[in-house]
Amino acid sequence: MSPGLLGFVVVALIGLALYFLIKSMNKQMGRIAVPREDEDAR
Repeated sequence: MSPGLLGFVVVALIGLALYFLIKSMNKQMGRIAVPREDEDAR
């Protein structure tokens, strides 16, 4: 009694959604301007 095709499709869709979520998060993290410690001293 295996989950079959429906189980595979659900897991594949969750994996695909996770991939795009991580890709989007990395793009957003690149936009954040992190202040450097040496710039604060000026």
